[in-house]
Amino acid sequence: MAMEWGGICGSDVAYVRSGVSGTAVLQDPLILGHEVAGHIVELGRNVVDLGTLRTGQRVSIHPATLAGKHTMIPAVADRTNLWPEVRYFGSAAFQPHEQGAFSEFRLVRPDQIRPPPDGVSTKEGALAEPFGVAIHAVKRAGSVADKSVLVNGCGPIGALAVAAAKAQGAKDIYAADLSQASLEIAERMGADHLVDVAQGEKLPSDVDAAIEASGAPRALGGVIAAVRRGGVLVQVGNLPAGEVSAALGNIVTREIDYRGSYRFVDEITEAIRLMDGHVDVSPLMTHEFNLAEARDAFRIAADRASGSSKVMLRLS
Repeated sequence: MAMEWGGICGSDVAYVRSGVSGTAVLQDPLILGHEVAGHIVELGRNVVDLGTLRTGQRVSIHPATLAGKHTMIPAVADRTNLWPEVRYFGSAAFQPHEQGAFSEFRLVRPDQIRPPPDGVSTKEGALAEPFGVAIHAVKRAGSVADKSVLVNGCGPIGALAVAAAKAQGAKDIYAADLSQASLEIAERMGADHLVDVAQGEKLPSDVDAAIEASGAPRALGGVIAAVRRGGVLVQVGNLPAGEVSAALGNIVTREIDYRGSYRFVDEITEAIRLMDGHVDVSPLMTHEFNLAEARDAFRIAADRASGSSKVMLRLS
């Protein structure tokens, strides 16, 4: 594939900043990039026989590869994101590391290819991966149709969770963040109510579900308290790998279902479908740089004061 566009993820920034992303520790040189799209320039001999792909075709990429020989219990057999050994573009989780796609070309398997419809550009298609993460997180809350939803943390995943909740029929969506710029993006993505935490504004009370996308442990107590008794809280923001201090008492007294959300199964396909005339992801793409300007791109992506949300790399 000839790569065209890539979005810089928080995990990419973490590798550049410290060599660590979550529990993955960088040990060897690694090409970053898992939010990518481009077009096919050459097909392998066996792929030609399939007859479903062609050179010049625009595609997004599902960046996961299930590796190793493992057995999944029936209860989670269809949740491939929970496979014990998932090799992911631009990840140092396993040795050897899985190289990413912030490059001019990248070899991919046919089953990783997701062709977007004509109405979705490759620049938009590069956001199918994070949008898939957000869709999966909202689905982990169960049906949100006609329900109230709080999204705490309106970086790219949080803003996309707002759009996902709207697409799934939520009636009242609250977006909370410390950044006014992030809140404005969340509003453009479909939030009905904005909560500027930096200005002392309070979270709503008794929402049916909350999506915690900030990954800040000190925010958990307030988010839990905002969820109605018997409601659901989904944690999609990456928490620190080590021990953290958080106020969790209301999980017990309010009987809150606290659920994790990790990547996605195949919601990337749904994300591409929704971007075709249903969800406009352009408010998210605040900056763009050429690949040769990657150092500046990462600096902007890491600086919340820059007003950046999704920083895009033009790969070719």
